[in-house]
Amino acid sequence: MMLTGPALSSLCLFFLSARTTNAWCANSFQKQKALLSSISSSRNQEVRTVMSTSSSTPKPKIALPPPILSDTPGTWAYDTMSRRVDSDILQRTYEDCESDLASPGFENELKRFQDLRSELQSAATTKLTYLPDLPADASAERQREYAEWKEMLSPFIDNDDTWLSAPWLVTEFYVYRRLMQALGYWDENSKGYKYDPFIKAKRDGLKSSPGSAEAMLEKIFTLPKTKEGVALASAFALWGNKMDLSIWPADVSNQDVDVFSGVLASASENLLHDDTLLLEDHCEKLRATGGGNVDIIVDNAGFELVTDLALAHHLVESGVAKCVTFQLKSHPTFVSDALEKDLLETVEYYANLDSAAFPNCQKAGDLWKTFLEKGQWKCNEDNFWVQPFAMWDMTEPLRTDMQQRCDLAFVKGDANYRRLLGDRLWDYSDPFQDVVGCYFPCPVCALRTLKAELGCGMDADQVERAKSLDDNWLVNGRFGVVHFGTGAGN
Repeated sequence: MMLTGPALSSLCLFFLSARTTNAWCANSFQKQKALLSSISSSRNQEVRTVMSTSSSTPKPKIALPPPILSDTPGTWAYDTMSRRVDSDILQRTYEDCESDLASPGFENELKRFQDLRSELQSAATTKLTYLPDLPADASAERQREYAEWKEMLSPFIDNDDTWLSAPWLVTEFYVYRRLMQALGYWDENSKGYKYDPFIKAKRDGLKSSPGSAEAMLEKIFTLPKTKEGVALASAFALWGNKMDLSIWPADVSNQDVDVFSGVLASASENLLHDDTLLLEDHCEKLRATGGGNVDIIVDNAGFELVTDLALAHHLVESGVAKCVTFQLKSHPTFVSDALEKDLLETVEYYANLDSAAFPNCQKAGDLWKTFLEKGQWKCNEDNFWVQPFAMWDMTEPLRTDMQQRCDLAFVKGDANYRRLLGDRLWDYSDPFQDVVGCYFPCPVCALRTLKAELGCGMDADQVERAKSLDDNWLVNGRFGVVHFGTGAGN
């Protein structure tokens, strides 16, 4: 079923209007696209070369375009790396953690945190540096993770790149890796050991979610075990991605307010590409064989995670999946990105809600606990999900596991989508199958609301329509896509 026109409008009749918030105001993105494309040809070739790989894993069928850099004023990438990561994100992080950072024993961690902020405040001139050397007794996992970061950073450090002149994907991920290093996240002797600086933001998002989730979960419990049910459950997960805590911080006073309704009410006009029919057909094949192994590559905690749990709930209950594996981050990153502990906390929080106030949320929480206890839901954290490698360079053993075990992977959110595309400037009309579906280790469905200046698989007329409706169409999460690809060898 296509989620456009009367079908989706009928679904949304029970939803009320609600406000949505634009994250950023800027000049026309037609101008910004031209600015991004005007990077010197010699620099483009240079970056193409250092970001290429000699591995034998499948790659996009189309020649790789240049990656997005952060040194072009007027672009979202430039604004992010020259201003937003420090003055918005790290400043808010400091405010949320101020009492901890000011407490005895946190002096070294606070100093390193301040040093990182100083670097970012001079991002245009501050050259990238390697992570500090590991202690002699570092675990094999830590050594591997360190070596992977050194591999990624080496060409840009050798080239004397700054926080702005290196590829945006690399530097933005590196901000959060450096933040974890500053806080002593892996140092058992540090006050910052396993300290999550984003826990307040994530818990605020969790506490504010039931008001929106109650109506959605009422529908989840009544969805038919048919193609239509898959279409609607995936639509909830798609538009849940709009609720990104790094752009729109949660308001805990909104626990009883259904903010998500307004998002869904405008969904029909804001979908720029819809492969739902292909997704439905694939899910029907899995259902016919007794259910498959389905992965959800998770993005944000908070309300979006609840919509992912709702999707997984329906996949298991409807027979599409015999097991759903949640692919999760291995350390705090991008403010709201979910770790296993965040997923488990969400399930427990919903199971303990007041059943009189939120009957469907509480009922769902109980069922989700059962899914986990029975092994119908599993969690997997992997360092790959917090690194800037393009997804065609997926590390082992993760790639082989997904290739051999996984019958379908849902890729959620914008940062994950950027990695699907290698954070490169593809033509908006380049087919998703030729960019992603041809190399991904298993059949893949990307559910993305647009929050970065890149994309593929969108019809030219839809792109022009979005441009005419909203100058910020590429970055404010208003518009979305449902993309399906067969996976390598299929």
